[in-house]
Amino acid sequence: MTAAPTRGTAPAGATAPGHLTAVVVGTDDEAARPLFEDLAAEYGRRYGGTPDQVRAELERYPGEEFEAPDGVLVLLLQDGAAVAGGAYRRYDDRTAELKRIWTHPAHRRRGLGHRVLAELEGRALAGGYARIVLTTGPRQPEATALYLRSGYRPSFDVTADPEGIGPLAFEKELVPSAAP
Repeated sequence: MTAAPTRGTAPAGATAPGHLTAVVVGTDDEAARPLFEDLAAEYGRRYGGTPDQVRAELERYPGEEFEAPDGVLVLLLQDGAAVAGGAYRRYDDRTAELKRIWTHPAHRRRGLGHRVLAELEGRALAGGYARIVLTTGPRQPEATALYLRSGYRPSFDVTADPEGIGPLAFEKELVPSAAP
C-alpha cells in the first residue's frame, strides 16, 4: 500500500509513465472533479434522473465527512490524472462506510477497483476502524462482483433479482495484515 502523501500531492519520484500514485484529496479538490462528473453521468445512464438530481445525490454528504480523522477520499493518479478513486466516512465508532468507488471508463478491467479497495481498507484499519459497510445499486453488477471477489459479505440473497432488492448492502471485517 502506498504511504499517505501530503494532501493533494503525489510523492516525489512518482512520475514514471503509467505509474499509479495514491493521493488523499478533499471533495472540492480539482483532481476529484473527473470522479464526480463521471459518477454523475454513469448514475444518470443507469438509474435516470436529471443531472441536477444525480449531482444532489452525489453531494448528499458534506465533504467534511470524507476528511481526517473520520474519513478519506483517495484518488489513484496515472500521469497526474485521476483514473480511479473512492472514499469512506464514519458509519459508527468501529465501522467505516465506503462511498463513490469509481474507475474511469478508459481504465476499467485493470484491477484498479481492487487497488482502490485495498487503499481504503488499509487507511480505514490505520484509522481505527474494524469493519466496513457499503451499498451499491442493483444496476451495477460489476460493482457487486468486485465486492464479492474482494471478500465482502452480502446482506442479501445473491440469487434474487437485484432490482427487487434495491440497494445491495455488503460488509467486511478488517483484519490487520500479518506482513511487516
